[in-house]
Amino acid sequence: MITNRSVAPLAVILVAGSTVLTPPAWADPPPTPQPVAPAASPTTGRPGGGQTGKAPVAEGYGGAVSTVDPDASRAALKVLRRGGNAVDAAVAAAAVLGVTEPYSAGLAGGGFLLYYDARRGKVHTIDGRETAPKAMTATSLEGVPFEEAVTSGLSAGVPGSVAQWELALRRFGTLSLRQALQPAVEVADRGFTVDQTFHDQTAANAARFADFTSTAKLFLPGGAPPRVGSTFRNPELAETYRTLGRKGPGWLYGGRLGEEVVATVKRPPVTPGSARNVRPGLMELPDLRAYRALERPPTKVVYKGMDVYGMAPPSSGGSTVGEALNILEALPEVGPHEYLEASRLAFADRGRYVGDPSGVPGVPLAELLSDGFAKERACLVTERAMAHPAPAGEPDGAYGPCPADSPAAPETGTAAPEGPETTHLVVADRRGNVVAYNITIESTGGNGIVVPGRGFLLNNELTDFTFGPAPGDPNLPGPGKRPRSSMAPTIVLADGEPLLALGSPGGSTIITTVLQILVNRWEFGMSLPEALAAPRATQRNTAQTQAEQGFIDRHGAELTGRGHSLVLNPEIGAATAVEFLGRGRLQAVAEPSRRGGGSALVVSPAR
Repeated sequence: MITNRSVAPLAVILVAGSTVLTPPAWADPPPTPQPVAPAASPTTGRPGGGQTGKAPVAEGYGGAVSTVDPDASRAALKVLRRGGNAVDAAVAAAAVLGVTEPYSAGLAGGGFLLYYDARRGKVHTIDGRETAPKAMTATSLEGVPFEEAVTSGLSAGVPGSVAQWELALRRFGTLSLRQALQPAVEVADRGFTVDQTFHDQTAANAARFADFTSTAKLFLPGGAPPRVGSTFRNPELAETYRTLGRKGPGWLYGGRLGEEVVATVKRPPVTPGSARNVRPGLMELPDLRAYRALERPPTKVVYKGMDVYGMAPPSSGGSTVGEALNILEALPEVGPHEYLEASRLAFADRGRYVGDPSGVPGVPLAELLSDGFAKERACLVTERAMAHPAPAGEPDGAYGPCPADSPAAPETGTAAPEGPETTHLVVADRRGNVVAYNITIESTGGNGIVVPGRGFLLNNELTDFTFGPAPGDPNLPGPGKRPRSSMAPTIVLADGEPLLALGSPGGSTIITTVLQILVNRWEFGMSLPEALAAPRATQRNTAQTQAEQGFIDRHGAELTGRGHSLVLNPEIGAATAVEFLGRGRLQAVAEPSRRGGGSALVVSPAR
């Protein structure tokens, strides 16, 4: 059902089984996304009708995939064409991203996976988030300078990706882990073409990469980042994947590879003469033996009659996106101002209440996602931006009428920008199964330390904990605890059938990117490619709202007049998505330009 607004509501038109929403009169005309390659066909993905290039949009049948990388997308497509399902293809693509996007993904990282099972009509989630070692306490990070924690053994969490891959394949896939890893082995052996993004990310990390012998050897050949257009090979990672496929996850979780990971964490291979203070970590082999990927119930809210599923804690993605959507649906109208205010309020509640449920008993998830709580929070949204910081609400089940007083205009301040870390992929297969999968090693380049001879970087996920002192903070570190995440893989169902799957990288801006795409699609009437390409803004209960230049140009004057303070962030997020258009037709969509543009492919352009 579409909520009545005080302005003209969206008109709903059914076209070939899909829902197309036309924008209300006040909405800005959506931008036209610019393809990465001139004259690229949105159906085939390249001039001339093939699917080997990098194109942001593909439409067709039989399955679809969208990632940030052509090699990963092609690997997933190959699995689909050979009869594999969405889970098989997603794991294959994730492993390839560990080769081609090693600064965002890898077998020493973790992530969150949403899976829609078409046969059972059910959404499942698998939590592959890294965990803190048993020796970590609430004060282990207290007083540690953040920049020292980022590049250290101390920040390395117990990796979850391999356990997550194994569980996903065993529960829902048709391939073995060895089979799913084979495309990544091939890419690592033959190499991939270095693009500008890979070069720039290497250059940005060159100083810290040079401080570790193993990292410098792999990523700084000849002492410099690989040049654009060159071929980058990683035979050590190819052999690591081969052995992992042969020996299984136990090789990492208690076996020889695990011993090497622990040794690297505890005694980082610092380059002789380096002045960097590299703190050793707390991980031990029993921490790896104790790790488990977990199935958890998804979050769910109903928005405009659609079921929106997300990831539950320790991710804050599902709860924060869901709460913001509920707040927006409780408002009489929605525009850029309301989008920012709903996000501000949801982030206030995220910071106060959300953490790893095993370490924070009583995360009030059901109340955070309740309509009553959303209506109470929506009372705070007025014509003016609210004071900073917005206070957390009380999700206690007792919700009253709106108070008479209104919040004041915000104070000013500076919010730290979030980088492009993490990656996201989506896959849909011919049976209607869908995967939305966020993968990460945290910072771009993780903790900067390659396990010697193994070809992969360690994560620095434990920097996602609150460093303290912060009594009562739900995100303080603890033994075996999973740090709070912002990853927000999302699947939307309409009438029990899959309609849309999406997600993004970008630290805590992941949440606002996913939220804004959904708002663009269903409040502002944009197509999915337009919704991804549109300029973004991110309000995370900060004094200033970060925004891309296009958003500032379009909305800055109005929002400033309403009390918002905008500051430039050149690039926010790098989303991937797939939409079901009806009658078996799929639309895969990736970024047209952010992070160098993504790669959207379909199994067949025609039936």
